[in-house]
Amino acid sequence: MKEKIYFIMSMIIFGAVGVFAKYINLSSGEIALLLSLIGGLLLMVVFMWTRQRMSWQQVKKNAAVLFIASAALSGNWIFLFQAYKETTIANAALSYYFAPVIVIMLSPFVLKEKLSLKKAACVGIALLGLFFILQNGRMDATGHHLLGIAYGLIAAGFYAVLTLINKFIRDLDGLTNTLLQLGLSVAMLLPFVLFTSGFDIFSITGDAVVMILVLGILHGGVGFYLFFAGMKELQGQSIAVLSYIDPLTSLLISALLVGERMTLQQLIGAALLLGSTWLGEAGGERKG
Repeated sequence: MKEKIYFIMSMIIFGAVGVFAKYINLSSGEIALLLSLIGGLLLMVVFMWTRQRMSWQQVKKNAAVLFIASAALSGNWIFLFQAYKETTIANAALSYYFAPVIVIMLSPFVLKEKLSLKKAACVGIALLGLFFILQNGRMDATGHHLLGIAYGLIAAGFYAVLTLINKFIRDLDGLTNTLLQLGLSVAMLLPFVLFTSGFDIFSITGDAVVMILVLGILHGGVGFYLFFAGMKELQGQSIAVLSYIDPLTSLLISALLVGERMTLQQLIGAALLLGSTWLGEAGGERKG
C-alpha cells in the first residue's frame, strides 16, 4: 500500500511539470540538465544527512541497467519538455500518456506478464484515441501541434523503457537508485547540451530561476524518489494504470490554471486513451 501511495504522489507531481517547462526560457536539454543536477544535489544532501551507505558491489552489478535507465530518463525529459513547448499542455500530456499502453504491450515480452484479450482490445481502443488526438493536432493551425505530439510520443517510448528497465534493478533502495540515475543523467546531458544548444546562464530570467528550482527540487528530487521507491514493488501493468493520474493532473492544470480549451474531438480521444488503460487494469492483477 505504501508503494502505491508513493507512486500516486509522484504522478501528481509529474502531472504539474508542463506548466513549469512550458514557460522556462531555456532549451529542453538545458531544463533537463538543471532538473537532474538540482534533483541530484538535493538527494545527495538527504543521502549524506541520513548517513546511508552505498554498496559499490551492488552498483557494479546493476551498472548496465542503470546506464540504460539513465539514458531513457534523459531522453524522456528532453522530448517531453520539447513537446510542452511545441503544443498545448493537454496535447503533450495525452500523447505522453501513450507510455502505459506501450508498457502493457511490452510487458508480456520483457516482464513475462500475461496479456489478456481484454487488455489487447484496450490497446486497440487507446490507438483509436491517439488517432483522434492526432487529428485534432492536424486541424489546429496554431503552433506546431503535430510536432509537439510526435515529441510526446517519443518521450512516451523513453518512459516505457524507463519503467520496464527499472524492474531489473536488484538490491538498490529507492533513494540510492534515484541518486545514481540522476547523477548519470547529468553526466549524459552535460555534453549533449554543450554540443547542441549550449548553456547560456545569463539568459535565465528571475521568474525562470524560481521555476527551475521548484522543478528541480519537486520534480527531479522528491518526484523521482517517490517514483522509483513506489514502482519497486508494483507490477508493470499496475504501474500502467496508476500512471493515468499524471495526464489527468495535466489536463486539470491546463484547463483550470492555464486556460487551455479542449475540442470535442480531443475530449473523445482523451476519454478513449485514458479510459482504455483504466479498463485494461480493472479486475486484473491485484498484487502490489
